[in-house]
Amino acid sequence: MEIEADATLRGQVQIWKHMLSFADSMALKCAVELQLPDIIHSHAAPITLSQIASTIPGASSPDLSCLARIMRLLVRRQIFTKHQPSDGGEALYGPTHSSRWLLSKTASNNGQLTLAPMVLMENHPWLMAPWHCFSRCVREGGIAFKKAHGGQSIWDYGAENPEFNKLFNDAMECTAKVVMRAILSDYRDGFADLKSLVDVGGGTGGSISEIVRSQPHIRGINFDLPHVVATAPAYPGVSHVGGDMFDCVPTADAIFMKWILHDWSDEDCVKILKNCRKAIAEESGKLIIVESVLEEGEGEAESNDLFGDTALVFDLVMVAHTTGGKERTHKQWKTILEEGGFPRYNITKIQALTSIIEAYPN
Repeated sequence: MEIEADATLRGQVQIWKHMLSFADSMALKCAVELQLPDIIHSHAAPITLSQIASTIPGASSPDLSCLARIMRLLVRRQIFTKHQPSDGGEALYGPTHSSRWLLSKTASNNGQLTLAPMVLMENHPWLMAPWHCFSRCVREGGIAFKKAHGGQSIWDYGAENPEFNKLFNDAMECTAKVVMRAILSDYRDGFADLKSLVDVGGGTGGSISEIVRSQPHIRGINFDLPHVVATAPAYPGVSHVGGDMFDCVPTADAIFMKWILHDWSDEDCVKILKNCRKAIAEESGKLIIVESVLEEGEGEAESNDLFGDTALVFDLVMVAHTTGGKERTHKQWKTILEEGGFPRYNITKIQALTSIIEAYPN
């Protein structure tokens, strides 16, 4: 009886924990918006709450009590450290390895990678609204983002809303840098024999520019929708091409696609893959896909055990934000690759959430 009571209590604790887990995301978003990581990392030693508050941009009369309560949760989540001096003075707050990932783009310009733009995007009301439509999707079918935004897909919404377009592109750029660091370290030889490479769905060109910088013998082509490449900066060795991957793909020795196919249904993926197949040579061409690969059955992320069930959460992000996209198992990748004209492939794990899938036309 005592064991049953203990299990019941633990079950209740779990529900409370998951019910209120959004508080962690909101606290992270608040920290990024207030530039708390920038402030704390800019000092050589831990600083007081008063020092933090006095340098928050735009805070003419900051509420120290509110800030202290938010910091308390962030310390508990090991985003920051807190130390109480033995002399009874004010508590001192310091950085952690986690808080480095929340530095602003400006503060991280010295080469430090950041996920701050992704935090801002994923927790923006525009992107949170579709999550409230999940039960409708189960009952009625359809696309969560369209239900939340008057029938518009995320791509239509970005085309008509410059502010959203920037929010989205900034987030994609920061995650591209994170993943590209692992790719260029673990897959460097995979680019060695290429003379030209097209990044399909390359956004503003961050990924292809990193590849070309690392492999200057490659002529890079950044390919995305016209309104996306219109805001892309110039990069040495990279040309920007606007178009639609459902119509055609620019020709090159190889095609690179990072976190693109998980945005689309199996049927749409096959269409994209067939266009990629037409754009590369039969004998020498190859497709380089950067995506998560779920384990069969349990669905745990195959790419790296450190990420635990993050790929499963990403699968729900696809439900919330895309038009039929999903994270796929090895078997599901095999099916769409074969239907798309790529019967031969191999999967390489890298030190990231994703894996590399090399696929060939024959």
